[in-house]
Amino acid sequence: MTVVLIMGVSGSGKTTVGQLLARELGWTFYDADDFHLPENLAKMSRGIALDDRDRAPWLDSLRQLIQTQLQQHRSIVLACSALKASYRDRLLQNCPNVHLVYLQGSYDTIKARLKQRQGHYAKADLLDSQFAALEVPDNAIAVPIDRPPDAIVREVADELKRRSG
Repeated sequence: MTVVLIMGVSGSGKTTVGQLLARELGWTFYDADDFHLPENLAKMSRGIALDDRDRAPWLDSLRQLIQTQLQQHRSIVLACSALKASYRDRLLQNCPNVHLVYLQGSYDTIKARLKQRQGHYAKADLLDSQFAALEVPDNAIAVPIDRPPDAIVREVADELKRRSG
C-alpha cells in the first residue's frame, strides 16, 4: 500500500492535482483541509497563521488517517501543506511506502492564484507565513506548477511508476 503526499504552500494546486492523481490511480483522495479544527479555520480566515501548537492535533488526526488506511490495505493520495520537515516526519512515521510530491511555484505566481480564489479560508495574506515556514524536501518528486494540472498529474504518475519498479 502506498501514500502519495501532495505538498506545498497554499494555492500551489494540492487539491486539484491530488484529486486528479487519485482518479488516475484509482485511489482514495483526502484533503488535509477537511481535518482542521473549526477554531483553526476561523483563525486562518482572519488572516492569522497557525503555529505548531495549533497544528499538532491536526497532524495527529492526519497521521491516524494514514495509519488506518494503510492498515486496511488502501493506497491514498493526501493533499497537505506539510511545510516543515518535522510535520512530514510526524505524518509519515512508520509509513514504509510513501512518495512526496512537492508542487513548487514562485511567490508571485501563487499570490496571483490566491487573489483569484473564491470561498477559501486561506487568503493571500497568509502566503508570507507559508513561504517562511516552507522547508523544501530533498527527497520529493518536485513538479513546477506553471503547467496545466493534467500535465502535472501525468508527470507525477509517470515518476511514481518509474520509482515503483
